[in-house]
Amino acid sequence: MSSSEAPLVAALSGQELGHGAVVARPAGFASDLLAVSRRAIRQIPRDPAAVIPALIVPAFFYVLNIGALSKIAKIAAGLNFKAFELPVAVIFAVTGVSRASALVLDIQGGYFDRLCITPVKRLALLLGLMVADLVLVMALAIPVLCLGLGIGVHFATGVAGMAVFVALSGIWGLVYTGLPYSIALKTGNPAAVNSSFVLFFPITFLTTAFAPREALAGWLSTVARYNPMTYILAALRSLITTGWDPSAIGNGLIAIACFGCITISLSLLALRSRTRRR
Repeated sequence: MSSSEAPLVAALSGQELGHGAVVARPAGFASDLLAVSRRAIRQIPRDPAAVIPALIVPAFFYVLNIGALSKIAKIAAGLNFKAFELPVAVIFAVTGVSRASALVLDIQGGYFDRLCITPVKRLALLLGLMVADLVLVMALAIPVLCLGLGIGVHFATGVAGMAVFVALSGIWGLVYTGLPYSIALKTGNPAAVNSSFVLFFPITFLTTAFAPREALAGWLSTVARYNPMTYILAALRSLITTGWDPSAIGNGLIAIACFGCITISLSLLALRSRTRRR
């Protein structure tokens, strides 16, 4: 057990390590959740390879897309393409970023098993990681938002709208993590977790990522109509261009909630299956 792992196991087992002393600690879901999430948050700066690409890739494609397509979008559809594409860039930044890969390493190294023999609440083992993910994805959304502001995007809803924009993006990023976590807990295989990013492409691109829904035709228009991402992007765009639109924001929240019911349920079922094996 590494020096960074020992304090967490001790905290979750109700013991303090040091000088051979055993000291009882009050148990509870909140303390378990805090212990797991604190460890996960501390690990984030130690894994820059998982964070830096999540900033560079969306920023690169955002600048590339508006440089290549702004004039075409203005002429063909009258779009302010900088504003239209900013939600897509933020979604790129927050989707698929999770501690699922770290969870797989814990499973393969036996650390997850050691946690499972402590009195820790099993739900805290998953939700603690998700708390860290929420912190991370909201932190990732802010630089991309600042990039948009720096190149001339203006929010019709002002500073409050920017805060809601970041919050909605963060909540979406959080519910999406249910997919990689369910794969991590079910398989314990890092290759399977890495391949889960493939699911991001149909969810994001079979939608209004690059054109409004009325400009889509045929099967793509039909798929976009039932894709939850269409409504999430519409909610984010409304904060920039329309103002406070309860209908668009409400539809976005419903889409996030429906998608989250599926992904979080899958991750909880996978957690239940894995902890039952212990």
